[in-house]
Amino acid sequence: MLLTVENKKLFDDPRLTAVGLLYEAHDGLLARLETTWKGNGLSSGLDFNALTRLSRSPGRKLRMTDLAVQTNLSTSGVTRLVDRLERNGFVRREADPGDRRSSYAVLTAAGATRVARVLPAYLEGVDRWFTNLLTPQQLEELTAGLRIIRDATAPGAAQVSD
Repeated sequence: MLLTVENKKLFDDPRLTAVGLLYEAHDGLLARLETTWKGNGLSSGLDFNALTRLSRSPGRKLRMTDLAVQTNLSTSGVTRLVDRLERNGFVRREADPGDRRSSYAVLTAAGATRVARVLPAYLEGVDRWFTNLLTPQQLEELTAGLRIIRDATAPGAAQVSD
């Protein structure tokens, strides 16, 4: 498609800028934080995200289906994630006594220790590359806006991240 006067307006749409900045900020932040979790024996931010969500959940456990929703993974994707975390001793599976079809991912003592070890450096990186770059008012407004977007696009993720 050749760039014409009509479609140039389309490409100048401020919505493209806003969502593009969100993608770029997300990717940049993950790249800056990656050394923190990799340097602490976690293969990805997804590992840290799952362990953190389990840490913040009642009983330090989540149904596998809930963990899938909260990490934006398919059921097979969350199974692979939990398999990896289980091999490393960070989580264990626990059958749901009330539903034979369901199981929980449960944070182990080793998983809790790993999160506690990673968290200070992670939060330092979050401060350096995210929260300290904004004024308190900007951070509050951004958090409120992100919560609105998250609740509309991934409502199941709200269970423990707030």
